Amino acid sequence: MEKKRADESVQVSAPGRLDRFGFVKQEHNSPSPDGPPKNKSALEYQREQKRVRKWRKMIGVGGSDWKHYVRRKPHVVKRRIRKGIPDCLRGLVWQLISGSRDLLLMNPGVYEQLVIYETSASELDIIRDISRTFPSHVFYQQRHGPGQRSLYNVLKAYSVYDREVGYVQGMGYLAGLLLLYMSEEDAFWLVVALLKGAVHAPMEGLYLEGLPLVQQYLFQFDRLMREYMPKLGEHFTEEMINPSMYGSQWFITVFSYSFPFHLALRIWDVFLYEGVKIVFKVGLALLKYCHDDLVELPFEKLIHALRNFPDDAMDPDTLLPLAYSFKVSKRLEELKQEYEKIHGKVAESKSKQKQLQLG
Repeated sequence: MEKKRADESVQVSAPGRLDRFGFVKQEHNSPSPDGPPKNKSALEYQREQKRVRKWRKMIGVGGSDWKHYVRRKPHVVKRRIRKGIPDCLRGLVWQLISGSRDLLLMNPGVYEQLVIYETSASELDIIRDISRTFPSHVFYQQRHGPGQRSLYNVLKAYSVYDREVGYVQGMGYLAGLLLLYMSEEDAFWLVVALLKGAVHAPMEGLYLEGLPLVQQYLFQFDRLMREYMPKLGEHFTEEMINPSMYGSQWFITVFSYSFPFHLALRIWDVFLYEGVKIVFKVGLALLKYCHDDLVELPFEKLIHALRNFPDDAMDPDTLLPLAYSFKVSKRLEELKQEYEKIHGKVAESKSKQKQLQLG
């Protein structure tokens, strides 16, 4: 995505040039996958309405039946989430899945206190980065407009709430995505749920200084890729490609930085329920889908291809079933232990060297 300087004035787009999610349409001949849906047939419309009714019945009024349903029928919940949460219910369901609704109810007035009365050491960094977050979305285009103000408030509040993490570049895409589906306060508590935990904390430790968890994830991903696709792994070695060259943003923003929005939403549906393993699965699925092309490319073209996947690879109904076919849970745990063993020894070795120097 094009990054604009914070002091640039932004031309807000006319509604006719926006896709169905509020992004400015790209000027090219092929229809945008994020564009307005084609005119639905009566049958398709009825099917969609039936799906929404099923979801409403499952979650109950305001989410009152959610926990009971998840306990009774977890496999049904998992299957329906993988098929995609209806967009009209997505904001509420994300809050229910993550447990952020409970955090909000247990902490009345806390968000307002953080926004109004507290100061953050990260305020200038946040202001600098705000105009770079979803710059092509109508909600965030107006300088100092309601979208940018809401984004600033959420990021500032979190930087005060969790001073150990504060603010890290990349968090804007996380908060920016959530604000398109819920209020400021709801988005703030969902960020807290992701990073600190409620039901589980799928992003805990992700934004610590030096991004150590991202380094671990890239190690695990590289090993998985080489096990599932040895020919591609060999080609990457020959061309000196490592996963930090293309995969860091996958983990830091959970595909919300540069991937088509309709695909990012489907990934986030699953991420909130199943955790980080979906990021590994989608990454593997992308490489598998494009495998035969990737193994033929030299370094420069390979880097470009790994950052610009073709439109047909970005179709959720094609990519996600392929992603679900990868079974990674057990291997991820084994690779985590292996990574910790290697890096424990490295840290121990550095410590000994330091002691020798001091001695």
